[in-house]
Amino acid sequence: FLRATLLFLQYLKQINNAAMIIQKKLEQASKNKQLIKLLNIQKSLVYFTTSLKSNAFLFERLQKLNLLQINSENEDLFEDVAIESKQAIEMANIYTDILSSTMDAFASIISNNLNMVMKALTLITIILTIPVLLASLYGMNVKLPFQESPYAFFIVIGLATIFSLLGMGFFIRKKWLEM
Repeated sequence: FLRATLLFLQYLKQINNAAMIIQKKLEQASKNKQLIKLLNIQKSLVYFTTSLKSNAFLFERLQKLNLLQINSENEDLFEDVAIESKQAIEMANIYTDILSSTMDAFASIISNNLNMVMKALTLITIILTIPVLLASLYGMNVKLPFQESPYAFFIVIGLATIFSLLGMGFFIRKKWLEM
């Protein structure tokens, strides 16, 4: 029983080390592969916790029923095994909580990055809409200013550029284009 509990503790430490390595890789570049590995580790920790709880229940039952006919010197060892088992359960729970918090933090970071990208794309779309709006107005069959001028095309392009630059200036002044 003690050997099994100690093996559980050893493997829990290995799982924690593997999770730390994956977390460091995720800090450098968010990849789905690392997130899936963290999910698999979290699933393994759930299995470990379930197994350890079953073992702890078994130790308690064996201790209460006294089926093993344990003498007084081995009874202390059996109690140590039960304590080690409870400590392993606590370690598994702590590692699970830490991993859960880490996954939540990475999800928030990814969501924040996505929001920033969407904001930038929206602002770029707004800026590019200004020239399209001016060009579409001059494409209509109605009387418009400068339509008789030989430089009408360049005037429209110049106005579109000026309005786009003004829009960019507005967004920069509002600090909406900063990442």
